[in-house]
Amino acid sequence: MAEPVSLSVHELLDGFRRRELSPVEYLEAVFERIDDQQPRINALCGQYREDALVAARQSTERYAAGQPVGLLDGVPTIIKDETEVAGRRTTNGSLLWADYVSETSDPIVERLTDAGAIVHGRGLTPEFSVPFWTHSRMWGVTRNPWNTNFDVGGSSGGSAAAVAAGLTPWATGSDIGGSIRVPASCCGVVGYLPPFGRIPVAGVWGRDDWSRVGPLGRTVADCLLMLDVTSGRHVRDHFSLPHPGGLSEPLRADVTGLRVALSLDLGDWPVTDEVRDAVTRTAQTLETLGAVVTPVDLAIERDLVRRASNAHNRSLSAASLVEEIGDRGTEVNPYTLAWIAELDADRETTSFLEGRQLEAVASERVDRVLADHEVLLCPAMAMPAFPAGVDYTQEPFVLDGVERDTFHDLHLTEVFNIVSRLPVLCVPAGRGASGVPIGVQIVARGYDDITAFRVGAAVEAATPWALVAD
Repeated sequence: MAEPVSLSVHELLDGFRRRELSPVEYLEAVFERIDDQQPRINALCGQYREDALVAARQSTERYAAGQPVGLLDGVPTIIKDETEVAGRRTTNGSLLWADYVSETSDPIVERLTDAGAIVHGRGLTPEFSVPFWTHSRMWGVTRNPWNTNFDVGGSSGGSAAAVAAGLTPWATGSDIGGSIRVPASCCGVVGYLPPFGRIPVAGVWGRDDWSRVGPLGRTVADCLLMLDVTSGRHVRDHFSLPHPGGLSEPLRADVTGLRVALSLDLGDWPVTDEVRDAVTRTAQTLETLGAVVTPVDLAIERDLVRRASNAHNRSLSAASLVEEIGDRGTEVNPYTLAWIAELDADRETTSFLEGRQLEAVASERVDRVLADHEVLLCPAMAMPAFPAGVDYTQEPFVLDGVERDTFHDLHLTEVFNIVSRLPVLCVPAGRGASGVPIGVQIVARGYDDITAFRVGAAVEAATPWALVAD
């Protein structure tokens, strides 16, 4: 058996069932890895070691008796520090929430723990998941396991870094503009943005069709397993869909004859050469495997996305934050205040109605491409990652000699929050000269989750990636 902390969830469960490794032995190996790597990368907050060990001992006894409970009995799991876990502190990366303890668990946590998963800690997030990097006044800077000079992406950065560094076999994330896929790309792990309604989200955020929760894992099959366990109708999410079925069947990685549309920049993003090359290699791999890859002329302008995003988020996320902050603005990170100010300044430019009209334009353009292709392939980010620890709302970020807007110019992910019925899988596509990974987005037709995973599995089988950062 491989080094325990590099095992996938499927390998882990197989080891438990065969009694080649116990949940206690694995969890102790994870804790040892955390002790070694957490000071270096700062991915976690709120570790629950004592309770996790108790649960692991109980799980070990069940496996010894041949009576595991649930599909995930004994699997350690990191939950993003935005998603609520009953009886645990949820800080949202903010001093404003430093003492907040959740009374209930969100549906994704409820379903994971009902299936036997063990929550052993929290993945760090920037304040209120605002920027595409992960650092805050509350928790400091989270660093990339592949090169600590670089950031891990945001906002599910702690979760992705924890998976990449071997601090957990998988983790949860949330995504309203790229917050699962950007960290997956930066950290060289698999991240999945499910279509709206697939995994239940409680409360007001379950009514926001841009906002989703989903898995970050080492393998495509592991992310599919979490999707299988957490999907289905839930009383706390009116828009949650019935379980689609078929997710537990073995993945078929055959892409022979599959029509794949390729866009290296969605027509308007300043994608660097090393990212273009990495995505091109993935397309060539799929061609070698029998897919029909066709470059397409798909243009989703950054300004369109910016205006639609600002109109959308001003009415929900920013309005919520303004209430949260109240008269405590001095305790808030500058990037949070800068984002709210940008949205407010854009109020006269794009109304909520105009924003929805722009969403319709973007959706039709993408859907027309997918009418003729089963899958769209494109980068997740224009470059591998930001340098760590810099607030680029206070300092300019320059790429190829041009100052870039770090909210809207560099992430080709928010397009698919707009086009919210499409499943999007982000898988590793290589590594840049800095050693930082590069991810590619696999976008399937509306609610066709399995095709996205099928293509991801084909890429993974043909070009396997390192499961833990070296």
